[in-house]
Amino acid sequence: MFIDIHVHTRHKPGMLRNGGPAYTMPEDLIRRCDSLGIEKAVILPGVSPECVFVPQGVQDVLDICAAWPDRFIPFCNIDPRAMTNSPEAPLGEMLAFFKAAGCRGVGEITANLRMDDPLVLNLFKHCSSRNMPVTFHLAASIGGTYGLYDEPGLPLLENALAAFPELVFLGHSQVFWAEMAPLRHIDDRKGYPAYPVESEGRTVELFRRHANLHGDLSANSGFNAVSRDREFGIAFLNEFQDRLYFGTDICAPGTPTPLVDYLLELRRNGAITESVFSKIARENAIRLLGL
Repeated sequence: MFIDIHVHTRHKPGMLRNGGPAYTMPEDLIRRCDSLGIEKAVILPGVSPECVFVPQGVQDVLDICAAWPDRFIPFCNIDPRAMTNSPEAPLGEMLAFFKAAGCRGVGEITANLRMDDPLVLNLFKHCSSRNMPVTFHLAASIGGTYGLYDEPGLPLLENALAAFPELVFLGHSQVFWAEMAPLRHIDDRKGYPAYPVESEGRTVELFRRHANLHGDLSANSGFNAVSRDREFGIAFLNEFQDRLYFGTDICAPGTPTPLVDYLLELRRNGAITESVFSKIARENAIRLLGL
């Protein structure tokens, strides 16, 4: 039923986080996916030190996908500072190697650098030349967090979308999805605004302006974006049905997955058609990733 555009898993659970395993193991993730109706899932390796206790090598993800090729799809990930920490670093060499090994995209990019940092733009350039979509996590600050930094109003993202029109950007995280409506307070971009969408925000504007902006609906941030204002969320799902992707962002074993029941309920009640549901649930991922 579903193809999940965004999960994390490791062969070993690693360090504890919040009193439990930081990562679910592949066998447990498959059981969780079975219970949710997820037939395949894209694994995003965590390579940047800002967001993980111990960085994960891409080879770990490739090994997991080789063991369960019918269930998992590999993305590779490259820290923009890799291979000489230079805006001239030949990152395309790494991308070519990983693409030949079966990786279908790049991400989740979580290095805590400005989105217009020359190192980041170099990575985007090579991803574009290799025709590999990128999943990015946006952050509200430099320091004390993880993710590519953008300012309120997402101007750096818009510049990147314009600079690399052939590159598919999969937007993700609180900072990206909070701007479905104009922010009432600057700190709203760090969380999950609950107030209704009285007028369209920058995220919607960027979807309209840039056909290469796609939406990763995983985690509470994606779910909140389409559920905080039900009528507006339904309209958004319908308008951008060809560029939105179901996801969960399962990381730890108990990661909540509210989008599953929400999309099923919208389909059951006729708020979205079977066609719209199928595109978001799986068909868009099949098309984008060439499955």
